[in-house]
Amino acid sequence: MIHSNSPAFWRGTLALVIGSFMVFANVYVTQPLLPMIAQEFSISPLQASGSFTITTFTLGMSLLIYGPISDALGRRGIMLLTLIGTTLTTWCLSLVTQYEMLLVLRGIQGFFLAGLPAIAVAYLGDEYSPDALLIAVGLYISGNTLGGIGGRLIGGFVGESFGPFAAFAAMGIVSSLCLLGFYLLLPPSAHFQPKPLNLKSIQKTLLTHLTKRQLIISYLVGGLSFFIFINQYSYVTFVLEGAPYNLSAKYVGLLFLTYLSGTLGSAVSGKLAKRFNQPNIMIIGTSVFMCGSLITLGDALLAIIIGLLVNSFGFFLCHSTCSAFVSRNAGHSKASASSLYLVFYYVGASTGGFYLDPFWHYGGWETVIFGSLIILGSVLFLETRLLNHNGNSLLRGTAREL
Repeated sequence: MIHSNSPAFWRGTLALVIGSFMVFANVYVTQPLLPMIAQEFSISPLQASGSFTITTFTLGMSLLIYGPISDALGRRGIMLLTLIGTTLTTWCLSLVTQYEMLLVLRGIQGFFLAGLPAIAVAYLGDEYSPDALLIAVGLYISGNTLGGIGGRLIGGFVGESFGPFAAFAAMGIVSSLCLLGFYLLLPPSAHFQPKPLNLKSIQKTLLTHLTKRQLIISYLVGGLSFFIFINQYSYVTFVLEGAPYNLSAKYVGLLFLTYLSGTLGSAVSGKLAKRFNQPNIMIIGTSVFMCGSLITLGDALLAIIIGLLVNSFGFFLCHSTCSAFVSRNAGHSKASASSLYLVFYYVGASTGGFYLDPFWHYGGWETVIFGSLIILGSVLFLETRLLNHNGNSLLRGTAREL
């Protein structure tokens, strides 16, 4: 097994952080480009947003495919192949001339983007010791936040200066470099135990995970949290582009630097899990998320920025811990269990806008926050159910429980 602080630990963890950066930079590169896409193809903002939501939707649905396949065929090779597919579709996007083709390619890209998120935590569960797993998952998910920041900055700055399709070309260069680093750094699987690829067995495995109380609650926690988090960012861009802020796309892109606090939240989650019960950490993360949402109600731009920094820290603290909790409690077919978690996660991303949209039209940002707190309060309740299932003590009794 790979132990924490060993050379193999840092090589493998760095490879997955790089891969994670590449995946999420490609997912989010279109967010600051949406007004430009709408103008380029003379379509509505709602239609333009489809270039983002179709990717998260196909990504979420494809996770159901990669988890079971990797349980049968292995982890490393599938992750590598899907990153190659991601890179090729990114280059193709830089050549698009019709909106319909943009949607098709973004949908296909979502299929490829699902490979690494579906398998990465299962790879860590196979190859890393329990202590190393807790730390590595937090660092790996920090790559998600860095990718989210990087993709939006590339989209905002390159897109505003050279157009949206130049942003895809820049993303193609970045993806090619990340692919090379991933290939060179990730250690081969040494402890993977293959299972036969049987459709009935896959169905049974998925149903088994869905009947485990602690897993289904974890899936709801992750999905409902992202349901609110990512769509708050979509609506706050409209707030900042309007009066009295009147920020350009380039500066709205800088807003996503607030994800850096999420990188910190992900990184510290593993260290906290060594001392505290994981459901308690989720409760803390969601509570911080709720406090940050309230801070954004301030009129000053600084209040919005501080609130989003707090939001990001709280959300990613909860998400990193919840993801590791699923891997630890799956028992078997860990890739399938992690894939189900991410299905809920990305379906939440794709549907949260439909929930918040009536709040936005009714009363603007203030009612969006009200709607957010309703859902986050429900998430807190679910997390207390996990706490009751895992015991009520705040501190872990022994190191053996890690």
